[in-house]
Amino acid sequence: MLPTPHIEADSKDKFAKTVIMPGDPLRARYIAENYLEDVIRVNTVRNMLGYTGTYRGQKVSVMGSGMGVPSMGIYSYELFKYYDVDNIIRVGSCGSYTEDYKIYDVVLIEESYGESMFIELVTGEKTNMIKPSAKLNAELVKSAKNLDVELKKVKAHCTDIFYRKNSNDYKDISKKFGCGVVEMETAALFANAKVLGKKAAAIMTVSDCLVTGASTTSAERQDSFTNMMEVALGTLENN
Repeated sequence: MLPTPHIEADSKDKFAKTVIMPGDPLRARYIAENYLEDVIRVNTVRNMLGYTGTYRGQKVSVMGSGMGVPSMGIYSYELFKYYDVDNIIRVGSCGSYTEDYKIYDVVLIEESYGESMFIELVTGEKTNMIKPSAKLNAELVKSAKNLDVELKKVKAHCTDIFYRKNSNDYKDISKKFGCGVVEMETAALFANAKVLGKKAAAIMTVSDCLVTGASTTSAERQDSFTNMMEVALGTLENN
């Protein structure tokens, strides 16, 4: 089924086996323009920009996922299922639930607590917990070590609600499920990878802290979170 309803690439070889996937399509463009060579644009549908090029001789693609579980669910599924992508590494921003994770810290997601029914409906398992690929996580740890980037491991709260009625709910969620950070896409990515027999991981930069109120600007989130980008790209050299 190519092209798909949401991706205009008309052949599987337009995408590499590994896709680096930020939420923001402008961050995808930034990675393509600043890190990749021999770049071609492979998607513009709904302005969800996607590119394929090479990084130090290794073919790689980068594409936005959009915000939230439904959007990530669509794009990661189509890439895995119809374009034969094997690995998707989410790179993005997250909020911190504790002072253990400070602004600009780079974190590796070890497990995701999904607040919606997505995991159960996709996997058929009555659970809200989902893990990434252990192999991909190990490759990210190795890449971070090679680059001398400190990588903090953490469990994520994958929420569907940005503007929550009770803004202090995060305290109970953090305590009950052991979540140190919050974001909006990992549950969908990990669930799709599990049911389709693929690999997925997520490495993120802390953009704000709910405890202290510290935050970053939208421009900083788009362009300056380079450590996580380089760690993700560094996994290509491990293969």
